[in-house]
Amino acid sequence: MNAPPFTGGRSLLTRAAGIGAAGLALTAVGAGLDPRRAAFAYLTAVVYWTGIAVAALIFLMANQAAGARWFVVLRRMLETIPSALVALAVLFLPVLLSMKLLYPWVAPQGLPREQLHLWEHRHAWLNLPGFVGRAAIYFGVWIAVAALLRGWSVKQDDSGDPELTVKMRRLASGGLPFIALAVTFAAMDWQMSLQAFISSTIFGVYYFAGSLVGALAVLILAMAAATREEPLRGAVNANHVHSMGKYLFAFTAFWAYIAVSQYLLIWIANLPEEVPWYLVRGDTGWRPVGVFLVVFNFLLPFLILIPRDIKRRIKPLVVMSLWMLAVHYVDVYWVVMPALSPSGPRPSWMDLTALAGVGGVSVAWVVSRLRGHPIVPARDPYLEDSLHYEPHQ
Repeated sequence: MNAPPFTGGRSLLTRAAGIGAAGLALTAVGAGLDPRRAAFAYLTAVVYWTGIAVAALIFLMANQAAGARWFVVLRRMLETIPSALVALAVLFLPVLLSMKLLYPWVAPQGLPREQLHLWEHRHAWLNLPGFVGRAAIYFGVWIAVAALLRGWSVKQDDSGDPELTVKMRRLASGGLPFIALAVTFAAMDWQMSLQAFISSTIFGVYYFAGSLVGALAVLILAMAAATREEPLRGAVNANHVHSMGKYLFAFTAFWAYIAVSQYLLIWIANLPEEVPWYLVRGDTGWRPVGVFLVVFNFLLPFLILIPRDIKRRIKPLVVMSLWMLAVHYVDVYWVVMPALSPSGPRPSWMDLTALAGVGGVSVAWVVSRLRGHPIVPARDPYLEDSLHYEPHQ
């Protein structure tokens, strides 16, 4: 298959970079007016976009480890999305500079006696050097694996060496547990420790489940944009679209399953240091947000995506992807913001500027990495199988 270097996306890159720069600048202005509010808005945005990038990496690795062939025509886009982690690692630095505004365990002297006692037991994990060091490890592992997978894939465009496919599959198989552990501990550090005394062993899976729905939505949007022109216009068929629709449907249900599982585990244990996490979100002004998530992050998408015809058409999937990205942000907001405002939501214009700033820079970085290389892995040994993809009925 002839696949010249991708030269499109220039206008998207320019607009995204401009939006990102403006969003970050306005958020910096907001930090001068209300530092703590800006810190929480920025943390929410970083957690949101980082989760999507890492979930895309996990989805790529899972397909590689399984020896999947159907996704080869979409693989270049999928393996480029995690490259945003390089930019996100830099964008994480303001979070480190704002830790005293975000995390109660950084300066625990004013905590109630019971919480201070618990903190003393968890100090070996919840401390400033440990937090910074672990963040460096998380990003280092994610970036290294993503760079190797993408680097070998791009190298194969020139060499056509099938041994590179073997290397990618071996790395994906061996690296998945480490990537998963990094996601779990990152979720605990960045979100769960905002209220320092909850302990949920399933929280990392909850973060991953929601982020994977977001990553699938991003891939669907990228697929829809790229298939307007060759070579992807003739390479992606209805079966590829259907598979992406089925994944979006399945992991919407998976997110709901993990959300219910976490709630039941905390409810059954009924521990005094864990129950308040749900009391704040269920017995205050945050309750409507929780109801919103149940209806619009699960029930409605689940019902809409059930029909086979919907999952085989790109336009309905684009609409659903945009919706799921918006609702996933609400989910991250619902997790992070009660630590700032336990009585209920307190929206701010800084929420939008931070989301646009971090997202704009991330999108611009991904598009810049996509340009200059074929948008299809033209010499992958299984490309023909993917071009003629027909799932078993």
